[in-house]
Amino acid sequence: MTHADRGRSPGAPGPETQTLVVIGHGMVGHRLLEALAERGALTGPGSPGWHAIVLAEEDIPAYDRVHLSSLFTGTDPAELSLSTPEFLAEHGVDLRLGDPAEHIDPTGRTVTTASGATISYDALVLATGSYPFVPPIPGADATGCFTYRTQYDVNSLTEYAGEARDGVVIGGGLLGLEAAGALRTLGLRTHVVEFAPRLMPLQVDDGGAAALRATIESMSVAVHTGVGATEVVRGDDGIASGLRLSDGKVIDAEVVVFSAGVRPRDRLARECGLAVGDRGGVAVDAHCRTSDPYIYAVGECAQTVDGRVYGLVAPGYQMAETVADALAGEGDNVFTGADTSTKLKLMGADVASFGDPFTVEEDAVAVVFSDEREGVYKKLLLGPEGQLLGGILVGDAEAYGSLKPHTGRQLPGTAEAFIVPNTGGVELPGADALPDDAVVCSCHNVTKGQVQAAVTEEGVTDIGGVKRCTKAGTGCGGCIGTLQAVLDAAGVEKARGLCEHFPELTRSEIYALVRTEKIRSFSELRDRHGVGEGCAVCKPVVANVLGTLGPDLGLEHILDGEQAALQDTNDLFLANIQKDGTYSVVPRVAGGEITPEQLVALGEVAAAYGLYTKITGAQRIGLFGARKDQLPDIWRRLAGHGFESGQAYGKSLRAVKSCVGARFCRFGQGDSIQLAVDLELRYRGLRTPHKFKGGVSGCLRECAEARGKDIGVIATAGGWNLYVGGNGGTNPRHADLLAQDLDSAQLFALVDRFLMYYLRTGERLERTAAWIERLDGGVEHLKEVLVEDSLGICAELEAQMERHVEAYRDEWEAVLTDPAKLDRFGEFTGETEDLEPGRGRVTFLPDGTGQAAVFRDAAGEVYAVGNRDPFSGADVLADGIMGTVGDRPVVTSPMHKQAFDLRTGQCLDDPEVFIPVHELTLEGPRTHQSHRATHQTHRKQS
Repeated sequence: MTHADRGRSPGAPGPETQTLVVIGHGMVGHRLLEALAERGALTGPGSPGWHAIVLAEEDIPAYDRVHLSSLFTGTDPAELSLSTPEFLAEHGVDLRLGDPAEHIDPTGRTVTTASGATISYDALVLATGSYPFVPPIPGADATGCFTYRTQYDVNSLTEYAGEARDGVVIGGGLLGLEAAGALRTLGLRTHVVEFAPRLMPLQVDDGGAAALRATIESMSVAVHTGVGATEVVRGDDGIASGLRLSDGKVIDAEVVVFSAGVRPRDRLARECGLAVGDRGGVAVDAHCRTSDPYIYAVGECAQTVDGRVYGLVAPGYQMAETVADALAGEGDNVFTGADTSTKLKLMGADVASFGDPFTVEEDAVAVVFSDEREGVYKKLLLGPEGQLLGGILVGDAEAYGSLKPHTGRQLPGTAEAFIVPNTGGVELPGADALPDDAVVCSCHNVTKGQVQAAVTEEGVTDIGGVKRCTKAGTGCGGCIGTLQAVLDAAGVEKARGLCEHFPELTRSEIYALVRTEKIRSFSELRDRHGVGEGCAVCKPVVANVLGTLGPDLGLEHILDGEQAALQDTNDLFLANIQKDGTYSVVPRVAGGEITPEQLVALGEVAAAYGLYTKITGAQRIGLFGARKDQLPDIWRRLAGHGFESGQAYGKSLRAVKSCVGARFCRFGQGDSIQLAVDLELRYRGLRTPHKFKGGVSGCLRECAEARGKDIGVIATAGGWNLYVGGNGGTNPRHADLLAQDLDSAQLFALVDRFLMYYLRTGERLERTAAWIERLDGGVEHLKEVLVEDSLGICAELEAQMERHVEAYRDEWEAVLTDPAKLDRFGEFTGETEDLEPGRGRVTFLPDGTGQAAVFRDAAGEVYAVGNRDPFSGADVLADGIMGTVGDRPVVTSPMHKQAFDLRTGQCLDDPEVFIPVHELTLEGPRTHQSHRATHQTHRKQS
């Protein structure tokens, strides 16, 4: 191509190959390549179209920087990769890693790289991103000072922090709080320093920042606002030892992380004469074209036509689409500004902001809900005509997906309906009130309209179909309830049965069949009333029913025999799985009573295993971060101090909360402590359709918040008042009064009846609140059945509860004395015939690159796949439930319930995602043979 040929303005490539140089291979740079590929505009050399040459500064391809902090919890860096060799090869992309651009010659249209290569271009895109701002303070170059932007930063920080005790982050914005969470994960005592008077000053107001601060400080992270950093204190050896603040205080810190903002990387643009903004950033027009018509800029290095430099990924992706349109010849797409709404989780706290929540319009009205006890703050700002101007949600961002699409419009209900917990007096708008452009899945930016289109155009009838067609629900899983509401609003009827293996039976009908026919196993139930091998829906339900009816069926432990293969991960390992694949340990502390010796024991165990400790809302002490293989040893130590399982993992009683009542309080009218203890010990171990909680308040002041519990008891001058059906969750409701002025015997008889009736008639994962609302007649029906005995079953219900109480045994106690049950907590080293049918085990790849999950089905077929869940990055697939979908053998992840084909590794919920498939080989001496998985194939999300 001659220089004259290249004199025309860049647009759709002609019949010849044209060269596109992209400087930078970050998230936005790679998204540009994908957008061009989607338009069919990328080809290899010698073919008509754009031949892309990408100059990358880092020596690894583009990766997801948004989830960079997940590397601190063990995520494999490969899981963050956004690019694959297959994509690059298919579209002829020449990716040059570790060879950044050093100079641009706009006149000759060439780029010179660090290696000395000179490349001619027909169009060039600057995707150089930004760099961390390090304030010019003494000692900023000391050993122990870090920035937090790249995988290299993560690796360096992780390695250095191994021997450190204290760390400080300079900056309390989005990245600063992420960095603080990283330091805390690394085990450092952590401080955050923010010059502004509040955390996240650009996203939240004073009220939101206060709620966020309370949550963060509850995690033992010290927050310093309204002060600046003036010096990194260091010793004669040049190693950091502390940080001096503008108020004169010195914070001890061997690790200092600078996260005080970023600056556009516009050096190349400045040096070659391109126009830049007054405060940095390459100036671009609405097509993201710079002052040179052959050069574009996208992402954090660009200053857009609205005079802003956007530091978020979503606007960068929009710019990439705009440039792809221009280069592909369409040019209809323009970028004139972007929505800066954000929704994220920082150190366990939900934080969201949208629209303009800071407007100073004279007639604007703020509607605020604040709950300092729970660290919740919600603010909606309404304009003079009642239109939604913006909002801030801290601690509970459930309403974000419903509120954000209404920005600039009238809400389909009162503002209170969206932010105030529902106590029965406020009617919440349903899914039919959402506009079609309402984002119902923020992970994949899927709108209500797209879900409805999947229903009308693709014939989708369930959540699984929505996942396959739109990817909604395949990320964090938090939108499943909203998706179901959209399906319901569209008139899609839910299948009557539990799943494809029991298409005509509900959970309550399965309970009735097991009870009346004395069915003792899943296999027996399936042979009589079902089909197939079962799945992650029906197996745990049947396990729950068998556990509930165990005393009547002669079954002893939930992990005996075939029952182990039915259990969800939490019940199999008697611990609650956390987002990183570790587990929580929550011993029972009935009524909140605990001895000094037990408090010491909990502290010693937590220290010995490096566990995070937290006093829960149910008056218990939780230990978090235990590995699966550590659980038996932890429970041996706890059992030696009188602790038993608190069943924080089960669909069962969690705890009965109490105030101090008449024992200590001058207002107390009843011994709420003793009653709470008695209730908890009576109903412990009872498996129910969903978890349930209790509360006992010693007087009408309600300090134990009993009316927010499934079973609530309040002392009065006349005895005990019993309330039922109070729940937290998305739509909290107060409990209904079932009976009043009861003595203890009457109270226990009614609670016995209530729980056993719930067991018989409740459906899968149905809390008592939803159950009562579904019952024809609601609480009045319950009064007829349970108080007036209209069905003549009260004595039967009480007798069934007595059998449960007599049969109760601590679940962990039985595991610790059974070698077969203990073996499940370790690595699989036996023969494949030793595998329990339907239950996975972990083994390790011989090259040390990772873990494999090994399964055997009822027919003896053995499967081995990668153990890492590609969505969460946790090594947990071996702990998932094996079953079938149609004729495909699958394992369902315990994290967010995505199913993977064990033969191909393909994700059934997101067909573009694959996990590795392995084959088993024998290794080791014959006297100690063990199966190891060797790599066979590996495809992953592009």
